[in-house]
Amino acid sequence: MHIAQTRLSIDTAPREIKEITAEVAEWTERQRVSVGLLTLYIPHTSASLLIQENASPDVRRDLDAFLRRIVPEDSALYHHNDEGPDDMPAHIKSALTQTQLTIPVTDGRVQLGTWQGIFLLEHRASRHRRSLILTLIGEEE
Repeated sequence: MHIAQTRLSIDTAPREIKEITAEVAEWTERQRVSVGLLTLYIPHTSASLLIQENASPDVRRDLDAFLRRIVPEDSALYHHNDEGPDDMPAHIKSALTQTQLTIPVTDGRVQLGTWQGIFLLEHRASRHRRSLILTLIGEEE
């Protein structure tokens, strides 16, 4: 059994839905694990992770528009606004999505569907450097 772990730093733009599939796949392939499980974890309360279609940029635009509709930035709606009007909406969006993903690894590669990609969702209205912890457990080649 082999266990590998790393921390990736990802720079985000305001409210960006950023594809990170390539970075994750490249690290996974370098670990030389033939069969296993990859866990991605984002230790932030205002950003999240998602597996979603990566073929059409309209999917990202529609997801962003939907999240903005169901979680508006209106300070009259929330008590918590310590860091500005986007603070509590960012926490709610993170709660509605995911902070951890688990992806099977076969033949040393992440097993995503044909149209699937891994995305980091930045819910804040400013740029951030987000940490992402990757842990791979499996059998070595």
